[in-house]
Amino acid sequence: MAKKKGSIVYKCSNCGYSQPAWLGKCPQCGEWNTLEECIVDPNAHTPSLHADGSTTKAKPVPLAKIEIKNEGRISTGISEFDRVLGGEEGSSFGATRRSAILIGGEPGIGKSTLLIQTVAKIHNALKDAGNKSRILYVSGEESASQIKGRAARLKLNVDEIEILCTLRLEDILDALDSLNPAVVIIDSIQTVYSVEAGIIPGTVNQLKYCANELIGWVKERDSVLFMTAHVTKDGSIAGPKSLEHMVDTVISFERNNDEVRFLRALKNRFGSVDELGIFEMEASGLKAVTDPSSLFLTRRNGKTPAGSACVPVFEGSRVFVVEIQALTVPAKAQVNRVYSDKIDSARVSRVAAVLEKRGGIKFSDQDIYINVAGGMRLTESAIDAALAAALYSARSDIPLEEHTVIVGELSLAGEVRPVTKLKQRLKTAKELGFTQAISPDNTENIKDLVKVLFKR
Repeated sequence: MAKKKGSIVYKCSNCGYSQPAWLGKCPQCGEWNTLEECIVDPNAHTPSLHADGSTTKAKPVPLAKIEIKNEGRISTGISEFDRVLGGEEGSSFGATRRSAILIGGEPGIGKSTLLIQTVAKIHNALKDAGNKSRILYVSGEESASQIKGRAARLKLNVDEIEILCTLRLEDILDALDSLNPAVVIIDSIQTVYSVEAGIIPGTVNQLKYCANELIGWVKERDSVLFMTAHVTKDGSIAGPKSLEHMVDTVISFERNNDEVRFLRALKNRFGSVDELGIFEMEASGLKAVTDPSSLFLTRRNGKTPAGSACVPVFEGSRVFVVEIQALTVPAKAQVNRVYSDKIDSARVSRVAAVLEKRGGIKFSDQDIYINVAGGMRLTESAIDAALAAALYSARSDIPLEEHTVIVGELSLAGEVRPVTKLKQRLKTAKELGFTQAISPDNTENIKDLVKVLFKR
């Protein structure tokens, strides 16, 4: 008997509506030119809810009868990666079992390098513990020989890791059912497609459908799913925002130059989103930076120039002392502009306005340039006083005293307000060689700040 061919339907890439004939406008969502030709494959299947193939009808259960289970974590073997993935002090850090993790970053930043290093370390840890669980690496962008070549270049032992190079979701699900791996890598989710959702990878409907199938599989097993995703020109993760809602953890992979990489959690159901992982790209791969103080402080032989101020900031459970650099020049247009990508430009404008109103120094006719040494993005309010000091120093061309840190929140009334965990901040600054600290303990308002720092 001849094999039955799949029938053709037209599905909307925006909402998933399907019908047998093509239309210019989707009857359900109203979008134009979104209906795409799809083949309904009779051989395609949705994985069962349970590993043994059985299914169970969902029924409501009283919350009082629910037992809290500790799913456990799998350490990646990379300290900075584990820190970002989360955990509690005194317990293990790493990826939570039965969770889905989405990693986004620009092309060439090192997502594949990070994941191949991760699976190599996880495999070695499982092997040493006598665990025979498998690891599946699915690649839709590279061939198996390219992956093996990268592993050889990084001197990683990945001989026993299963490699699957395919774009088809059904092939991936078959491999998952047969191998039942402990860790699954999808590199990247934008390349995966299913004939049930269309024949073009990367569409909104494809991403939602394929991610949902993979997440549904891992939720019923003691496995961890890592998926990489592309980013748009503005740095946000490409594809539908609904994909970020579907996963448990969303991690952003950023860079400040050709060597330093930052790993930050934008969403984490099993840990904090305040932790920051720092790596350096070397010939042997990504190397975790355990002592990052040297990355954010400029080492100078001479005196500190005008426009520079140091501030201790909290990133998760760690304190970093970073240098804020400011430059002011006469405005080239009738309206002054603020150029700042590591500190929100609205915050810079607000601090400059407070200085002009309460500190008696004019910024309305100046273009303002702000930089953070080392490329760290600063968001907490404790940097306000240091930012004000850097702006005042740049405008007056008077440098700050050597070995001084400044910390405090600045109100619109010109008050220097207290910040959290001040003792830990000042302790770290002292360990790094700073001898003077300007904080809300010894400075009440912006006039006091200017008087103490600039003797005016």
